[in-house]
Amino acid sequence: MKYMAPWRWGRDVAVRKEVEDNPIVSFQRAINALFDDFFRGVDFGPMEMGMSKFNPRIDMAEDDKNITITAELPGLDEKDIEINLSKDILTIKGEKKEEKEEKGKERYYMERSFGSFQRMISIPAEVDTNKVDATFKKGVLSITLPKLAKAKEAQKKIQIKAD
Repeated sequence: MKYMAPWRWGRDVAVRKEVEDNPIVSFQRAINALFDDFFRGVDFGPMEMGMSKFNPRIDMAEDDKNITITAELPGLDEKDIEINLSKDILTIKGEKKEEKEEKGKERYYMERSFGSFQRMISIPAEVDTNKVDATFKKGVLSITLPKLAKAKEAQKKIQIKAD
């Protein structure tokens, strides 16, 4: 309700400004940003709540003839990956399953981790779906999407005029 009362807006802005100018608050934000940057992309395994999210890195390159998509999928096999192409959307799905077991005389250790992903990539040109090629080698998936002839013709270089 306080946001509906316009006479309080000025006071809230003044209080918020005081808090933002406080050196302790600024220091707290800087420390939080430092830890967020440091731990970004780190998988904590069993310490995380629920299933860990696996988000592979994907790169896309385009030239006159092809669109090439590369995905880094360490720890996966080709049987764990599914690729679908419909109109102008390429979908890459997969599931990562790891199980580690160690048995000793006085101990038993077992750790399991699972994670699935789905990435949908918008394709910027029409491609020949009959000639799409996908290879998987050493944890890297490479997909080559050949452009259709009419898509190649539709490209036009624009001249830049200088004043």
